[in-house]
Amino acid sequence: MIGEFSFFGMYFPWLMITSLIAIFATKLLARLLARVGFYRYVWHPPLFDIALFCVILGVCIVVFNLCRSVLL
Repeated sequence: MIGEFSFFGMYFPWLMITSLIAIFATKLLARLLARVGFYRYVWHPPLFDIALFCVILGVCIVVFNLCRSVLL
């Protein structure tokens, strides 16, 4: 996943773009899990949120790599 994305002449690394998407998805999923009451069964909620972010970031990277390989 080497490379960058050009947006009006500014270059952004792909990892930054996928990280922003993963942060947004993590916040959304954490809010949903809190509303359902899932955090009552979690030992350390901030640690769970970090692990959830890592999993979502990994999924985003795999999806973006698959999309880039199909489109190129």
